Amino acid sequence: MADIKPSTPSLFLREEELRKGTELLYFAYRDFIAEPDDALRKYGFGRAHHRVLHFVARRPGLSVADLLDLLSITKQSLSRVLGTLVGQGYVRQEKGTRDRRQRLLYLTEKGSALEAELAAIQRRRMARAYREAGADAVAGFWRVLAGLIDESRREEIERFVNEA
Repeated sequence: MADIKPSTPSLFLREEELRKGTELLYFAYRDFIAEPDDALRKYGFGRAHHRVLHFVARRPGLSVADLLDLLSITKQSLSRVLGTLVGQGYVRQEKGTRDRRQRLLYLTEKGSALEAELAAIQRRRMARAYREAGADAVAGFWRVLAGLIDESRREEIERFVNEA
């Protein structure tokens, strides 16, 4: 693996080191999503569909309103994606038990199978990277990622990812 450590630990906030980190993040994201993107294309889906499948799988019964907030996207954007996923039988919607206006989201069997396929691809890549880096590096990586999340939402997002 290439040397990606700061050239001098005390100088890790220098312009060159910050640029290097930004570029590594871009390249890592590109490769992290490349295989799932290929799999999604077979279904005519994109990354927005993947995000919806992922978060509905993580939180069965997630409301549309909560998903909108979690993804920080517009109703119009979600409506297009969700309409396709529901229409093609990957996601089902149910009315809330307490509030009938609420729409709760669940993956169908078909949706669960696609989400599992996509998740397995990414888990393999993540597990390999974690093994190569070691536990201390992984803990540091998580701290850096958490630090990149907008401070006003950090606690909420950390709670979400730490829930079982």
